[in-house]
Amino acid sequence: MKNISIQYFAMLREKSGKTNEEYQTNSATYAELYSELSHQYGFDLPLSMIQVAVNDEYSTVDKNIAEGDRVVFIPPVAGG
Repeated sequence: MKNISIQYFAMLREKSGKTNEEYQTNSATYAELYSELSHQYGFDLPLSMIQVAVNDEYSTVDKNIAEGDRVVFIPPVAGG
C-alpha cells in the first residue's frame, strides 16, 4: 500500500464530496488510481478527459505512483 494525497476539483470534488484526502492504494499507475476512485465515488468522466498533476507538475496517467505523491486529477473546466 502506498500513502498519497489526492486533491479534487470541480465535478470530481462534487462527486467525491471532498476537497482533498489522504489515501492508501495498491494501484500501480495514475490510470489505475483514477479507475479505483471512479468506482468508489462514481466519477463518470472518461480518463481521456482528465489531466493529472503529481507533486505540482503535469504528468501522464501511465506513470507509476510513488509513496507520498501529491496527486491532482483535473477535469475539463467550463468558462464563460
